[in-house]
Amino acid sequence: MYASTLLVSLLGTSTVFAAPTWPAFNWDAAKPDGLATVSEYFNMLAQKIEVGKLMATAPVCNLSAAQMATAPQPLDPPSAGLTLKHVAIGRGTQNYTCDLTNATAVPVQIGAVATLFNASCVAATYPDLLQLLPKLALQFNLTAQEDSRMGPTNLIISGKHFFTNTTTPFFNLDTTQYNLGEAGCSKANQTNAPADAPTGQAGEKAVPWLKLKTHIGSTGNLQEVYRIETAGGSAPSTCVGQSAAFEVQYAAQYWFWEGETQS
Repeated sequence: MYASTLLVSLLGTSTVFAAPTWPAFNWDAAKPDGLATVSEYFNMLAQKIEVGKLMATAPVCNLSAAQMATAPQPLDPPSAGLTLKHVAIGRGTQNYTCDLTNATAVPVQIGAVATLFNASCVAATYPDLLQLLPKLALQFNLTAQEDSRMGPTNLIISGKHFFTNTTTPFFNLDTTQYNLGEAGCSKANQTNAPADAPTGQAGEKAVPWLKLKTHIGSTGNLQEVYRIETAGGSAPSTCVGQSAAFEVQYAAQYWFWEGETQS
């Protein structure tokens, strides 16, 4: 199999020579570089197709070769003995509330909701494309059709992310195509996103990078989860002009690590 064939299956390169028709590009987004991001994606994809035509075999989808990015102030590394199980792009919203009876109130985070798209082979073979995917995902509106694929790519759903209460993030990676486990988590530590991290559709800063530890009872041997390469998602500094409850669009990479015993 040629490398270009792998790109077709992973990233939808059949659309390189025709503008994608799904989902609609978010022309109303406040980000001025939206179209530039989409163009960068397709240009990078086209370059890799040309290189792939010269390769006798496709790159191997070997997760042991994938390397997580590090922030300027790094997160703690994965615990000893863990291995990388899955990489996904999360696209959804960070959710907040405001006390409208308090003139000095600031937004309070109450959770997040996101669809997770399988990017494991992209992480293993094309790390530069992987880095671009969260920023790319923000250029497209959230629609019901995200129940099939992510934006102009062929990345398919590998799970869902939500909160079971205001402090417990949960990941369900059991779908009709994958059975990777599910886990509630607690935050182990966090670090600010890089200063040049992609902003949101209205210029919101990128939410912090996180290391999460799974709870007892998690399945699929899931032990730790990292949220990195975030794009958008941060709340404004005050509640002025906000609703009692509101959402901020975001995207991120999620890295899932497994091990035989709870770490």
